[in-house]
Amino acid sequence: MKYVSTRGKAPVLNFEEVLLAGLASDGGLYVPETYPQFSHEDIASWSGLSYSDVAIKVISPFVAGCIPQAELEAIIRDTYTTFRHPAVTPLVQLNSNEWVLELFHGPTLAFKDVALQLLGRLLDAVLAKRHERVVIMGATSGDTGSAAIEGCRRCENIDIFILHPHQRVSEVQRRQMTTVLAPNIHNIAVQGNFDDCQQMVKDSFADQSFLNGKPLVAVNSINWARIMAQVVYYFYAAVQLGAPHRAMQFSVPTGNFGDIFAGYVAKRMGLPIAQLIIATNRNDILHRFMSGNRLEKTELMHTLSPSMDIMISSNFERMLFELHDRDGAAIDQLMADFKSGAVSIDAARFAKACELFSSLAVDDGQTCKTIADVLNESEYLLDPHSAIGVEAARRCKQSGNLPVITLATAHPAKFPEAVCKAGYPQDPPLPLHMKDLFEREERCVVLPKDLQAVQQFMTANIRD
Repeated sequence: MKYVSTRGKAPVLNFEEVLLAGLASDGGLYVPETYPQFSHEDIASWSGLSYSDVAIKVISPFVAGCIPQAELEAIIRDTYTTFRHPAVTPLVQLNSNEWVLELFHGPTLAFKDVALQLLGRLLDAVLAKRHERVVIMGATSGDTGSAAIEGCRRCENIDIFILHPHQRVSEVQRRQMTTVLAPNIHNIAVQGNFDDCQQMVKDSFADQSFLNGKPLVAVNSINWARIMAQVVYYFYAAVQLGAPHRAMQFSVPTGNFGDIFAGYVAKRMGLPIAQLIIATNRNDILHRFMSGNRLEKTELMHTLSPSMDIMISSNFERMLFELHDRDGAAIDQLMADFKSGAVSIDAARFAKACELFSSLAVDDGQTCKTIADVLNESEYLLDPHSAIGVEAARRCKQSGNLPVITLATAHPAKFPEAVCKAGYPQDPPLPLHMKDLFEREERCVVLPKDLQAVQQFMTANIRD
C-alpha cells in the first residue's frame, strides 16, 4: 500500500513512512493511493467476529508490505485487551431503530483511545526495528492529549509534548493528561485556544530545525493511522445491525472531521452507508459549509462540548481532495485561499458532498435538553458531545427504516458541568480505575501563545 499527499507535491510513501511522517512535507495530509475493497460476501462473513478480528480484516491491507501479518495481529489483539468492555465498542439501543455506539471504554474514556492505543504500539514496533528515537508533538481540545499520552507513556523511544488551551478543557480531561508523570511526558497549557495550539503544531512540522535532527511525529488525526483505526468500528457496528444486507446511517459528533472521514473511508471500502451526519456545536464551520457551500472561519466560542471547540477542521482537507477527484494542485490552491479568507467549491462538487453528508449545529441549551430528554426516555446518560450527535441523528436522518447509529465519543463523567446543567443530580462518577484522579499529583507548564517559547521548552526537555 502506497500513500499520496492531498497537495500533490510530497513524495509517495509506504505505511511505515506515513506513520512517522504525519503531515506531508508539502503541508498536505496523506491518504491511500487506492482504498482496499471488500465485497458484500466478505463483510457478511464477519458476522459474529470479535472486535480484534474485524480490526485485523480492515487494517491489514493498509499496512501491507511493512509489518508482518503475525506481528500486526499480535499488536491489534494486545491493543484491545486494555478496554474495559469485552465488545470494545458496544452498541446500546435507545429506540426501535436508534443506537449509540459506545467508543469510550478505553483507558481515558474517549473514542480516541480506539486509535491511539493502537498507534502507540505501532510506533513502538517500527521505532524498535529502525533503532530510532522521535519526538511527538500534538494539540488537543481535550481528549486527544490524554489518549496519546496513555498510548505512548511506556514507549522508550518517544518524547511526547501535548499542547492544550489553558483553562479551556474540562478538569477531568486536564488531569488525565497532567497526572501522568512519566519522564517522557510533557504537558503544555497554551494561553490561547485550540486553533492556536494546532497552528503551532503545523508550524513546527513545517520547520523542524529547532529539534536539531530529531524527527517530529504527529499523533493527532492528521496521522493516517488514526483514521485507519477508526474505520474499524463503522464495520463492526454495522455488521452487528445487519450490514451488508441493509444500509446504515451514522451521526458523528465532530470538530476536526477525522472521525466522520473514517466513515467515508468505510463507505469507499464497500460498507453500505446511506448517510453520514455531521453533528457539531456553535463552532459550526462544517455545518455552515454543508448548508451554504462556504468554508469560512469565525470567532471560536467556548462551549459545553469543548472537544469540538475547533474552527479549522484539518481533516476536511482529505474530503476536499476526494471531492476534487484527487487533484493535488487544486487543493493546494484552495487551502492557500482558505488561509487568507473564505472559499467555496463548484456546484457539482458541492452537490456530490450533499448526497452523502447532512449536518446540524446544536447550541448548549439544546445539548442540555437532549441529555435530559434521553435520560428521561431511557435512563441513559449522554455526555454533551454524544448528545449533539443524538440530536443531529433525530433531526437529520433520511430514513426511519434504516438503523441510525450515533457515535458516543466520551464518557459523561468527563463533562460533569454539562451533565449537571442538564438536570442530573450529581457529578457522574468516574469508573473504578480512575476514582482517585482528583488526588493525583499534576505536572504541567503554562506558556504564552508564542511558538518560540513552546519550541524552546521542547528542546530543553528532549532526552538524548
